[in-house]
Amino acid sequence: MKNIRNFCVIAHIDHGKSTLSDRLLESTQTISERNMKDQALDDMDIERERGITIKSHAIQMTYPHTDGEIYTFNLIDTPGHVDFSYEVSRSIAACEGALLLVDASQGVQAQTISNLYLAIGHDLEIIPILNKVDMESAMIEEMSDQIIDLIGCDLEDIIHASGKTGLGIQDIMTAVVERIPAPKGDPDGPLQALIFDSVFNPFRGVIAYFRIMNGRMTKGEKVRFFNTGGEYNVDEVGVLKMDLFPKPVVEAGDVGYVITGIKLSKEIKVGDTITNVANPCLEGIDGFEDVKPMVFAGVYPIDNDDFEDLRDSLEKLQLNDASLVFEPETSIALGFGFRCGFLGMLHLEIIQERLSREFDQEVITTVPNVSYYATNRKGERFKVNTPNDLPEPTILASVEEPYIRAQIISKPDYIGQIMTLCMEKRGTLTKQNYLTQERIEMTFEIPLGEIVFDFYDRLKSISRGYASFDYVQIEYRESDLVKLDMMLNGEPVDALSSLVHRTKAESFGRKMAKKLKTLLPRQQFMIAIQASIGAKIIARETISALRKDVTAKCYGGDISRKRKLLEKQKKGKKKMRQIGNVEVPQKAFLEVLKLND
Repeated sequence: MKNIRNFCVIAHIDHGKSTLSDRLLESTQTISERNMKDQALDDMDIERERGITIKSHAIQMTYPHTDGEIYTFNLIDTPGHVDFSYEVSRSIAACEGALLLVDASQGVQAQTISNLYLAIGHDLEIIPILNKVDMESAMIEEMSDQIIDLIGCDLEDIIHASGKTGLGIQDIMTAVVERIPAPKGDPDGPLQALIFDSVFNPFRGVIAYFRIMNGRMTKGEKVRFFNTGGEYNVDEVGVLKMDLFPKPVVEAGDVGYVITGIKLSKEIKVGDTITNVANPCLEGIDGFEDVKPMVFAGVYPIDNDDFEDLRDSLEKLQLNDASLVFEPETSIALGFGFRCGFLGMLHLEIIQERLSREFDQEVITTVPNVSYYATNRKGERFKVNTPNDLPEPTILASVEEPYIRAQIISKPDYIGQIMTLCMEKRGTLTKQNYLTQERIEMTFEIPLGEIVFDFYDRLKSISRGYASFDYVQIEYRESDLVKLDMMLNGEPVDALSSLVHRTKAESFGRKMAKKLKTLLPRQQFMIAIQASIGAKIIARETISALRKDVTAKCYGGDISRKRKLLEKQKKGKKKMRQIGNVEVPQKAFLEVLKLND
């Protein structure tokens, strides 16, 4: 055990975590040069395409140190995007130390700070690394000062590295051996293993990833999952190299995997404790906080017969992504589907893509929204998850919406534009202070519903990518919200309903109607697109009918013949309008959200 080191890599998005992990794998020869590729640990196509890490990835390496001992490193590479911070918190719970990466040209960003606090909260040993020092734009001295201000370390504690060239990799490995403590635990005590992740394999069932705190796990023994109470035989146990590497026994302090032949995803829960049936531990390990979804959207199969398949797919995804929550719901327009909770819009996009790629499930997603609380005239308070749950205005007393505390770090040049954006989103500035002459931290309180759609993208574009953003939910506050309905030929489309602030309802409705006009295909009959609040129409667009030139054959002669043909066409169109229904293509549901484009 004294030669085991468990650590993770934490940083803001794009600060080079995956690239640095690649160099560590290379230098310990965990991956041969022939098999080496960029972002080696990112095994999903979607991660490679977007160049971001979505899942935490654990891997074991062996490192012969200069003191003649051979050390086992268990490295966990974590995502940097704010939507996947739950992944980070789970990874941190399985480690004793963390490599804190800071980009030498960008410095300390919002996510750097929030991930650092997570790590300090778990008493991890922090090794600060200044990455990308080989870049021309690197400001080594200024960024070193930022790190010292943030952590309170000495200048010589900071390791200069480059994930691209491999500079400083040896220093990092030496620091891991010397600074990160070996795991504590009793190898001879009752088995206690914390599940920090799981994945579904169609041939082998559920594979659980764990970190053993006490005891050991042996192939063939009978184990119990503490919270769910299920008992299973260990079919295979081992450690995580580039592939699964079976071993007869995995001991305390190690990170490994177990296959028990579980086929159903609900039988296993991330954060649960595995113990031995013959010699059980007395209490489970404190797992993780339950995830708090921020954005909700309805996910429906295109064909209602696929409902059960969609449920299966979501359950398997949930194994791999514990931050996804869902429950069944029904819609008048779309039939049976699920109400899903996501950590943000990127998370929603990724889930949608993964459903399509991994499970061949094409789905319709409704307009994302957040959860509200409504109080009726009798004084009863209840949760409103979809705009359609909102009671009629006659019995509604008040609506409360969730507020967040947003932390934005930027260059002082962009203060004006950031202020304008946050005020537009009904935010109030509560605090601002200069971290350095070149960096300012602003704290706003903003309604969560306002930042769901395009806030992050707009913040990035007005600050030329310099501003970084992080947030926590604080409380619910009373607000003047109204339900905005979109109607096609007088029929409301409940998937496009949304709750908006009264002052913004008109402009939002107008934008929605204009956008739908460009997205809906023309029909043989005229389509009226209307935005309404209750019975009041606040915006309208019309898609004109496709018409055939019925008078083309009538050349010359009497006008009454042409008129007769046109009247006949008019009657046909009228009848068609009565029986025709407007199909909203799937693309439209997604595109409607990008209102600012």
